[in-house]
Amino acid sequence: MQVDVLNISGKKTGRSVELPDEIFGAEPNDHVIYLAVKQFLAAQRQGTSKVKTRLEVKGSSKKLHRQKGTGGSRKGNLRNPLFKGGGTIFGPKPRDYDFKLNRKVKDLAKISALSYKAKENAIVVIEDINLEAPKTKTFVGALKALGIDSKKSLVILPEYNDNLYLSLRNVPNVNGALIADVNTYDIVNSNVLVFTESAAKIFADDEAEVTA
Repeated sequence: MQVDVLNISGKKTGRSVELPDEIFGAEPNDHVIYLAVKQFLAAQRQGTSKVKTRLEVKGSSKKLHRQKGTGGSRKGNLRNPLFKGGGTIFGPKPRDYDFKLNRKVKDLAKISALSYKAKENAIVVIEDINLEAPKTKTFVGALKALGIDSKKSLVILPEYNDNLYLSLRNVPNVNGALIADVNTYDIVNSNVLVFTESAAKIFADDEAEVTA
């Protein structure tokens, strides 16, 4: 898959990057995408919900009345769940919602998500941006020139760039991520993937090493 490299003015630079078909042209697998997204969202849950059982609530432990002969039901004490202020039956307890996914499943999910973006022509490659200081205005201008300022974008960088990160972090609908940290949820949750030229070349270099 050949993609033209654009500058921050939205014009072609005359260069292009070859994105490997093994990653960007693979047959997507919807189920592994679902599993990867589900696992990511589950891992974000705090799992701190907690209610008190009848052993944990405050209240007298004195038996309200004798067991038999009153014509009423057996209630135990005031901490009985049947009473207001009593314990809760089968309520939530602190737990971990995360679950394990094999590395091959995660990789396949990421490849599938990237393939979908390639099919939708939702991948943009721009030349490396070198800012001497954080400039949100410059970054917003680049998005407008590319025609994606109104879309939810994921900017993928080869390595951490302090000035670029500070420039994009306050822009609505824009997220930045290192290429090593991108996950399936980030890809699916964005409308457009914006690779810097150096980040896009990493895919081509990795593919060359595999086939060598």
